[in-house]
Amino acid sequence: MLSGMRTSSHHTATTPSVATVAVHAGREDLAGRGVHVPPLDQSSTYPLPSVEAGGAAYEQMATGGRPRQDDSLVYQRLWNPNVDRFERGVARLEGADEAVAFSSGMAAITACLLATVSAGRPHVVAVRPLYGGTDHLLATGLLGTQVTWATADEVAAAVRADTGLVVVESPANPTLDLVDIAAVVKAAGDVPVLVDNTFATPVLQQPLALGAALAVHSATKFLGGHGDLLGGVVATHDDWAVRLRQVRALTGGVLAPTAAYQLHRGLQTLPMRVRTQQAGAQVIAQWLVDQPEVADVAYPVLSQCDSAGLVATQMAGPGSVLSFTMAGGAEAAAAVAESCRLITHAVSLGGVDSLIEHAAALTQRPVAAEAKPNAALLRLSVGLEDPADLIADLAQAFRMSSQAWPTRSMEHGDAVKVDALT
Repeated sequence: MLSGMRTSSHHTATTPSVATVAVHAGREDLAGRGVHVPPLDQSSTYPLPSVEAGGAAYEQMATGGRPRQDDSLVYQRLWNPNVDRFERGVARLEGADEAVAFSSGMAAITACLLATVSAGRPHVVAVRPLYGGTDHLLATGLLGTQVTWATADEVAAAVRADTGLVVVESPANPTLDLVDIAAVVKAAGDVPVLVDNTFATPVLQQPLALGAALAVHSATKFLGGHGDLLGGVVATHDDWAVRLRQVRALTGGVLAPTAAYQLHRGLQTLPMRVRTQQAGAQVIAQWLVDQPEVADVAYPVLSQCDSAGLVATQMAGPGSVLSFTMAGGAEAAAAVAESCRLITHAVSLGGVDSLIEHAAALTQRPVAAEAKPNAALLRLSVGLEDPADLIADLAQAFRMSSQAWPTRSMEHGDAVKVDALT
């Protein structure tokens, strides 16, 4: 159940449903302004009432503060009304004090790491699997971080005096592994926990209600939902928001006003899209389980994928991303990805159209060999198409794959050994 919101369609004054919040959050002042939809403000700079007032406003925002009433917004890198509206919408959905938006999901992750390093706590405990970009950024130490890779059960032992952040992703990309967020928060003690909440969205999971300090989204995915923008956002507490806004102002990782406008609009249909796509994914996951060409299916609602029952506790549903491992190995997986006709062979996820990706060769390519996913694994992001049409497309792709790379007959549960792509 979502904190402070109900997932039913029945409205009450004190506990509006997530669907109601998604439609109205960030739009509360529109009627008073005499408009029905938010105006788009693309100004790169703003008039200054005086040198003194302009300087004071600049300092307020450049150090992470919010503009005060009647302040000039000075410059788009410091503040933009459309970005602010989107942030307020996400904060409401995540049950957070505030949200801070960035130019991409990786810009959002980068800001969190820079804020940690600048506070003199450069050590990060990270639980794999993580999105390949996040994994690669931590592994390189590019931002001055030092990383200890750990399982969820090893977090407490991995924390040091200089640990500034524990990083997890649940459901994880691309294996759909689930992490008990509340248990990790307890193990982390006083160390803030960052949860990549991209796959679940605030419709299905609210990490801050489970004790996390930061809920990060690649807003490019479900929040935008249409594959036509880049963005990232962090929902968090007031103190972290100030730190993140300062990083954003100084490094320039700002979200463009047009993208913010589109993202804010995208929030209105987010619950409907997430639930419809989830329903389709459940049908497809069950179909995949019964296919002889498929050795394994990873989808949180399947009992073998959620032995701890986390979908029923920390989540409100399994989501619409799944992965499956081809019995024929890496060659069969590549052939399936390349043979889909309705499902687009492309990176990214969370859009209204379905996408399939060979994770080991693409988004997880920079990941160390010991953490790279099975080369026979394909990640499928289910869109809004009729599930029957998506199943038909997968079925013909399996036939094409079998013709190109004959698979051996296997019983479900048999192990498949494949060489990871390099």
